Amino acid sequence: MRVLGINCSPRKGGNTEFLIKEVFKPIEERGHETILFQLGGKDVKGCKACMACRNDRTGHCVQDNKAINECILEMMKADAIIIGTPTYFTDITTEAKALMDVAGYVLSGIGTPLKRKVGAAVVAVRRAGSIHAFDTLNHFFLIKEMLVPGSTYWNMAFGRNKGEVANDAEGMNTMKSLGENIAWLMERTQNKD
Repeated sequence: MRVLGINCSPRKGGNTEFLIKEVFKPIEERGHETILFQLGGKDVKGCKACMACRNDRTGHCVQDNKAINECILEMMKADAIIIGTPTYFTDITTEAKALMDVAGYVLSGIGTPLKRKVGAAVVAVRRAGSIHAFDTLNHFFLIKEMLVPGSTYWNMAFGRNKGEVANDAEGMNTMKSLGENIAWLMERTQNKD
């Protein structure tokens, strides 16, 4: 089975990427494939409500939105999707918001391709605001009819400089548990309609 981790942090190799990779560890130990997609820092455009994706029904944005279109293709191939973001002014990054708006609308035009896939939010935070960011990501999963596993705490860890989240023992335990729960849920729902 395939798990896609989407890093919506423009800081490649930062805390958000570190957390996604922590979630990957127990998934990989169970023999599942993991793929990290770096969306943060790429040229992305939000939805303009042009409705062209609804008219052509190809499953991609007609704007010059190469990174988001590549990400949408990976999302459709995945059995589970992790969206990771740092906390920016108590919410998600622009890249994460553009992904949710564009992918949400584009995919609704071709049916429900994310229905019953596993979806999990991962949030890196320096001090506060992560619950709001976590909530924002979970709204996307829920409106797309995805299955959202829990963990031992909210899926966040504290740190500012690259790698500092590793010092948050509770956060690291949360990521480990989340990875275990994603793998378990994927395995239990495989090929079941």
